[in-house]
Amino acid sequence: MKILQPVVPLTLALALASLSAFPATMEGMHFDDSIRLDSTELKLNGLGLRAVLFIRGYVAGLYLSEKVTTAKEVLAASGPKRIQMRMLREADAEDFNKALVSGMRKNASESELAKLQERLGQLERVIADIGTVRKGDTITLDYAPGHGMTLALNGVVKGQSIHGADFYRTLLEIFVGDNPVDPRLKRGLLGQ
Repeated sequence: MKILQPVVPLTLALALASLSAFPATMEGMHFDDSIRLDSTELKLNGLGLRAVLFIRGYVAGLYLSEKVTTAKEVLAASGPKRIQMRMLREADAEDFNKALVSGMRKNASESELAKLQERLGQLERVIADIGTVRKGDTITLDYAPGHGMTLALNGVVKGQSIHGADFYRTLLEIFVGDNPVDPRLKRGLLGQ
């Protein structure tokens, strides 16, 4: 019996460690616990569901270098970041533009919008070129200092990088800012 005692805690520790290796899941959509972006390991901060009444739009995951629980910490975080959305329904370019670009406009002041205007147009063109996104598609919005923001559809980068930490911060505000697109989504992304 004494011989088994050291083995049981070791076995339990290994079992618990292996549980953290499984991806997080919401609405049947899987998200890796960690990813590498711009040579930096990012951790899944939280998952949230974007839904209006009974219509489920997408599940989003927020990746940061360190887990945080407040919007202020997310917006102040430096280094690479990722928002990843897994579509639960089809959305055309107009809906997608409305969701992202209109959301950014709601969260920025007039002076901030003036600085972002050209880059917002660039994002609108990239989204228009993508066209319709389908159920099951993965949209990734990555930010890497010095490179800017890239938008990828199912792992394929679309358009050119959009420069500026200010641009990505305004994009993040759609999800976790003072006027989020969905308060429940915000809580999920913050791991609350």
